[in-house]
Amino acid sequence: MASFSFPAGNAAQLARIPLYAIGRLVTAIVPRAHDAWVFGCAVGVADGALALWQVATREGARAVWLTADERQDAEAAARGIPTVRKGSLRGFWRTARAEVIVVTHGFGDVNRYATGGGLLVQLWHGIPLKRIGLDSPATVRAPFPLLRPLIAALYRATQRRIALLPAASHVVRGRLESAFALSDERVPVTGEPRVDVLSQGTGEDRSARARAAVVAAVGDVGDRRLVLYAPTWRDGAPDPAVPTEADWVRIHGALEATDAVLLVRSHPLGAGDYTRGLGERVRLLGSDLVADVTPLLPAMSLLLTDYSSLIFDASLVPLPVVFLAPDAVAYARERGFYGRYADVTHDSEAPTWSEAVAQLEQVLSDADEHERRLARAVALDRAVHAHRDGGNTERVHRRIRALQDARGRTRRGRRGTTT
Repeated sequence: MASFSFPAGNAAQLARIPLYAIGRLVTAIVPRAHDAWVFGCAVGVADGALALWQVATREGARAVWLTADERQDAEAAARGIPTVRKGSLRGFWRTARAEVIVVTHGFGDVNRYATGGGLLVQLWHGIPLKRIGLDSPATVRAPFPLLRPLIAALYRATQRRIALLPAASHVVRGRLESAFALSDERVPVTGEPRVDVLSQGTGEDRSARARAAVVAAVGDVGDRRLVLYAPTWRDGAPDPAVPTEADWVRIHGALEATDAVLLVRSHPLGAGDYTRGLGERVRLLGSDLVADVTPLLPAMSLLLTDYSSLIFDASLVPLPVVFLAPDAVAYARERGFYGRYADVTHDSEAPTWSEAVAQLEQVLSDADEHERRLARAVALDRAVHAHRDGGNTERVHRRIRALQDARGRTRRGRRGTTT
């Protein structure tokens, strides 16, 4: 697994300041083409960026996907999507010429040095439960504490260049406005393009497509029930929930008893090692196999996680959730949550695998407990999703077009005042 830490990442950002300055000079001179779009996504050709790509190109956008490596090149080629390497001179030029720049994680999803003056659309990659951006002390960590105020100021100035950041609901809108230092009009409640796949078509169709995708990624699973385990990233620290040998014995026993398969999706930036438990009942479902796991949720019978935003995606299915959080107290202190963690877990979080496995068995074997957990998921869905009609991407696209039209009127007005 790849590794990352905020102090190292922030130090690298400071070292790039001269390159950013050069990029701003170039983008101040080079005009942007009205119909040109660039897309990027840290995890590959996936997520909300792919959903928006499909709508924007259908409506006539002249677009290119900016990739990071050969794997992403191959993913795009399989979909017939034209690509340019984001770190190349062509990647810089295409970003500098595009009026619309679409990202899901950060400006580094495209060519980070050529974003100045573009219409920046930040789709983000999930409803935050843990604090993010300016709301989290982790974001501005630095090798030297004296640099934190500078990093915070630079982060705030950079994020304020975002023109549009779609929110799933008014509750989520407040979190995003705070985390990215954005005003109301830049964070409209349109719904997230990334979860349209969980609302389009019939439930049977979604489930069948998702199960076929699981089989394509991990091999035949028969008619067994599927449990997705998705631990979140610990900001560069080791995953504290990696099972011990005794834990694996309990896990395999529970999977046998409930006729289930555990699909382990350790975070792409995590350092956890789950290979010791692999077998017929435990499979890896990493980002190297499936870039975006959200479309696979309808195939699952249960979600096992700690602080992942997948709990909000899963509520749209809906799925019962078991929480495994061995470091909940420390995580709340060091990273923090939006609201109380217990309000989401209903005080059911398990501190150990032994307790989590017991809950997993109960949910999968006790109909009453299954219905209780399902009801919690439905209530969570109602709290955080304003739209469930599969039309989030269309709403976001209309917002972008309106912003483009407004920019066009402003440019025409400026030309008119100079004649």
